[in-house]
Amino acid sequence: MDLRSEPTGEVTLEMTRESMRSFGYRVIDSIVNQMSGLREQSVVNVATRDETEALFREDAPEEGTELGALMREFEEKVAPRQSHVDHPRMFAFIPGAGTFVGAMGDALASGYNIYAGTWIESSAAHQIEMVVIDWFRSWLGMPDTAGGTLLSGGSVANLTALVLAREARLGSEFTEGMIYTSEHAHSSVDRGARILGFRSDQVRKVAVDSDLKIDLGALRGAVEEDRSAGRIPFCMVANAGSTTTGTIDPLPQLAGFCAENRLWLHVDGAYGGFAALDERGRRLLEGIERADSVSLDPHKWLYTPFEAGCILVRDAKFLLDTFRVYPDYLIDVAGGPDHPNFSDQGIQLSRSCRALKIWMTVKHFGLARIRAVIGRTMDLAAYGQELIERVPVAEIVSPVSLSVVTFRFVPEGVSDEDTIERFNKQILRRVWESGRAMLSSSRVGGKYVIRLCVVNHNTRKADVEEVVDLMASLARELTP
Repeated sequence: MDLRSEPTGEVTLEMTRESMRSFGYRVIDSIVNQMSGLREQSVVNVATRDETEALFREDAPEEGTELGALMREFEEKVAPRQSHVDHPRMFAFIPGAGTFVGAMGDALASGYNIYAGTWIESSAAHQIEMVVIDWFRSWLGMPDTAGGTLLSGGSVANLTALVLAREARLGSEFTEGMIYTSEHAHSSVDRGARILGFRSDQVRKVAVDSDLKIDLGALRGAVEEDRSAGRIPFCMVANAGSTTTGTIDPLPQLAGFCAENRLWLHVDGAYGGFAALDERGRRLLEGIERADSVSLDPHKWLYTPFEAGCILVRDAKFLLDTFRVYPDYLIDVAGGPDHPNFSDQGIQLSRSCRALKIWMTVKHFGLARIRAVIGRTMDLAAYGQELIERVPVAEIVSPVSLSVVTFRFVPEGVSDEDTIERFNKQILRRVWESGRAMLSSSRVGGKYVIRLCVVNHNTRKADVEEVVDLMASLARELTP
């Protein structure tokens, strides 16, 4: 860090133009080298706590560090010790793979230090966010009354949806309110309910059918049972791409049921929502346009860097009614219908400009190119399933949905579930240790499964072939 003193002797944190330009070019070169050489790097890089303590534990320095040395420290100590969620062979969890354009959008937002909370402080950024939100609304087919706001990700979007549902359906008295989810709902639903003060027994997990979609009969029975017991059903959280299996709940039927029973319908589309850009995905997501709220994650299938989440609300006025608060110290920035403040529409007052990287990504690549990439990743997941089915000891547990397939390896003659689980854990651990790929695990119908999820825009057929070949080889090697 360079410290420059003004002629008056005052200390400042300003840097010279040459120092800023030199350091900026150094950072850009590092990012370009990282992105362009990613395929050749190990996917999994995990350091021990003892190792990171030895590398980084120190008192805050009294004197600053020269920028070149600071950059070398980043590249030698920090960069090598991260697993690459944007690697073409990262098939674990729901990976995120941004683009260089999105990264530069983030850099511009940070470099210009855009505060995206009030119109008076960032009118252009506010307009861009309004445009981006309206793009999302139109892609999902939601009505003109819909609006939303950008957030950190799906967890905060789901939390925000629960706040809206509580305020719209229950008000201040919510001790008997009931939330319904599939047993495959994302954990952020439980966490959000806990944050809002709901008891664990107020979140009811409804069984799924043979297709792993929420069982409508079981849902109807649960709602009727709760009403008879004096509880108040008020919110249903549906999956539009569950994390474990990629399953989409029966959205048209759920929309009808929720309207009939005055339940707020929230659709968790953090992973699957942007599949609506693909024709197949749009058919699978039929009914999402009838939701009261939808969560989306542009940092997943829209290829913007972390963090980028979104909540869409069918009637945007609920956002203002729920979150707008005006203390005396904010009367100078009070917005109106034509000059809205996004800080009035969510939890955050201090907001970074997330819209710029999304806007620049879509503007640069265009929908046709993004749509083609989403379609290709869905095709690659289906191709992965075909390859897995050719492995003699492989068993598909849940067929590909969107771009997720779950499976396991069952050695010939083995039926004990504990033995099968240990066998698959060995395979998964060895895949991680190889550094060539990363997959993750979960449970489906009580069975331990390995998940393959394809989202990355850089993933190719050869990457899918490599990881399936690796697992098949390990299954042969580890078979007793």
